[in-house]
Amino acid sequence: MSVVPAAPDPAETVASAPSTVSRVLIVGGGITGGVLALGLAQRGVEVVLVDLRETLGGVGHGITLQGNALKAFRSVGIYDKLAERGFPFSHLRLKTADGGVIAEIPTPPMGGPDLPGTMGAVRGDIADVLAEEVVAAGVDVRLGSTITAIDDHGDAVTVTLSDGTTETVDLLVGADGIRSKVRSMIGIDTEPAPVGMGIWRTVAARPAEMDCSEMYYGGPKYKAGYTPISEDLCYAFLLEENLDRSFVGEGPRGKELKEHGQGYGGIWGQVRDSLPDDAIVNYQWIEAICVEEPWFRGRTIIIGDAAHACPPLIAQGAAMCAEDAVVLAEMITSGDKVEDVLPAFMARRFPRVKMVLDNSLTLADWEIHPDTPGADPGRIMGQTLGALVEPA
Repeated sequence: MSVVPAAPDPAETVASAPSTVSRVLIVGGGITGGVLALGLAQRGVEVVLVDLRETLGGVGHGITLQGNALKAFRSVGIYDKLAERGFPFSHLRLKTADGGVIAEIPTPPMGGPDLPGTMGAVRGDIADVLAEEVVAAGVDVRLGSTITAIDDHGDAVTVTLSDGTTETVDLLVGADGIRSKVRSMIGIDTEPAPVGMGIWRTVAARPAEMDCSEMYYGGPKYKAGYTPISEDLCYAFLLEENLDRSFVGEGPRGKELKEHGQGYGGIWGQVRDSLPDDAIVNYQWIEAICVEEPWFRGRTIIIGDAAHACPPLIAQGAAMCAEDAVVLAEMITSGDKVEDVLPAFMARRFPRVKMVLDNSLTLADWEIHPDTPGADPGRIMGQTLGALVEPA
């Protein structure tokens, strides 16, 4: 059981305390936790990073990274390594189910004029680079571990780990994803909810003519698409209704994806037909969460997907998480008091992440109900990306 300070107001903050943050414990070593750990360590903060996994190394499918995600990665020094492995491009193409072009949407310079508008990457490469850099930065990484109790003293937090040890820190950060344990431990009962669609994902050979992300509308499913993620590979996906829970998971399911992905032509059809029957494919229900109450209690705060996870309809999930991490690292080491920083951080971040989440949910609804009057996916994607040119 966790121990949290009694407070009539959920947003109540700690009593006046020294402003210097010298030691932070982060729960979760994914993109959010890894970027935050790097950002803090580079600013001289002692960081303990706790993760239930036995390794922080990468597994998983591809990912589409917009310019604002690349900007966040560059700020902690990992962009160049990712750029060596990824595939940059500057526009998005919308197509009909048979491969005809509907529209091309230039990607705004969300990371600035000296970064690509978008880059496709292998998700595992990001995890590998982060794992290497976190260790090199001197972060104290505790694998195979989680937290079991939180004791907030007002000017510090004592955290009990699953091995029975305790750590006393100036700040505890829950960067532990959409099913965050930290979120529930501090009394936030918001839970993720299904969006109404599921997604098939796989990595396949990249046809030479694939030069950007493309999405196919009007076919037998909600949407099909792909992103080039290296010179040789692409990340292909198919969105359809929520299938029975028995479909959820990953394994040698290329044959299933090929069956479900019939009815699409163009390059997507080529990618689909190139998959071996035993290709590794992941199917998941898409879920979302938005914590509208304060993300913090005393000296504990949740960020990233623990506080706001959006459907992957605008490819902004990783970007919002990485931005959270960079901004929190900057603000918490600014010299301002913790009790001032935490509400200021949420006030700065919430409008931006809420805009992305709301627009992603609108797109999901339009894809589920394509006959919705006024539905215009290209417009809402363009408006969202244009808004994100503004700094995080």
